[in-house]
Amino acid sequence: MPSSEFEQEPQQFERLQKVLARAGIGSRRVCEKLIVEQRVTVDGKISELGEKVNPEVSQIEIDGLKIGVRQDLVYYLLNKPIGTITTSKDPQERSTVIDLVPAHPRVFPVGRLDADTEGLILLTNDGDLTHYLTHPSFGVEKEYLVQVEVKPSRNAIRELRQGVELEDGVTAPAKVSLVDEKLLKIVIHEGRNRQVRRMCESVGHPVIRLVRSRIGPIVDSSLHPGAFRELKNQELKSIRKILLKDFSNGPLNHSF
Repeated sequence: MPSSEFEQEPQQFERLQKVLARAGIGSRRVCEKLIVEQRVTVDGKISELGEKVNPEVSQIEIDGLKIGVRQDLVYYLLNKPIGTITTSKDPQERSTVIDLVPAHPRVFPVGRLDADTEGLILLTNDGDLTHYLTHPSFGVEKEYLVQVEVKPSRNAIRELRQGVELEDGVTAPAKVSLVDEKLLKIVIHEGRNRQVRRMCESVGHPVIRLVRSRIGPIVDSSLHPGAFRELKNQELKSIRKILLKDFSNGPLNHSF
């Protein structure tokens, strides 16, 4: 019988441990161990070693975290220049971060940097990873270099470390160090609007220049303003490891 013109192409199935390894979870041996420990589910069911999945449609989770395994997923690291807007489209037709990366496949920024802030930002079409990187319960660090007008006092630095009172509540404790006389390094894991600027203003040190220098384990001091590149497999793997912590510690229990 001839095939119907509406007949779908056969789905491409691969072994689960191979798909997980390609997604940056770890070696095939590590992925096999996760499967044996019943920490991996496929479409809501506990997986079995040797199981085959379709990366395009199967929903795969480890310890309850959705893992993006589709072949069309892309991850860009961009050094955002001053004046560029962190949005998909600007009604005032200003330059956006989306204008600086390929148009296809369509991607979205992970979090925000205000127009006057420079530095590293991720863009991806992996919605689950975006959620995990921006949700405060995962504690993914963002590091900033902050130039201020005068050298901050020890008391100001101590306040920033302990948390300061803002109009939307007290900030979580931050890692703060004095890099140079008027240059601070501040590491936070929250993502409030203009948070670092507001923190510094609250202790009497308005920001002159603000640069995000690290996102979790991702750094790249050689990336010029306006330039981007794809994340390396090892970098994506390092992000996955932070989100999943140490596999040897047992299953996670994140509360959203």
